[in-house]
Amino acid sequence: QVQLVESGGGLVQVGGSLRLSCAASGRAGFTYTMAWFRQAPGQEREFVSMINWNSATTSYADSVKGRFTISRDNAKNTVYLQMNSLKPEDTAIYYCAGKKISTTTSPTAYAYWGQGTQVTVSS
Repeated sequence: QVQLVESGGGLVQVGGSLRLSCAASGRAGFTYTMAWFRQAPGQEREFVSMINWNSATTSYADSVKGRFTISRDNAKNTVYLQMNSLKPEDTAIYYCAGKKISTTTSPTAYAYWGQGTQVTVSS
């Protein structure tokens, strides 16, 4: 079993920055693909970013490309999402997710999920 715990969310003004962290424990291995998804009120959960086990492959939603950066530290079993130039439309609950080996942007393919962390961008 793998447990994921997100942190780093909060309230920030437009144009500000936040760094989200996702700490993995349990049987999380360095071969896991990790991703961030987000869900705004009344909307479906959407893909934000993904990173494969050795950081060789990353992917971003068009809406965050150039503003967000995903990274991981396998020694610490932690994944990060650096969010810059935040916009009001980035307001959502951000979820960390993990799956074994293969990369995908589909949320249904991810077996492990954190509880989410709220990000609110005020204008």
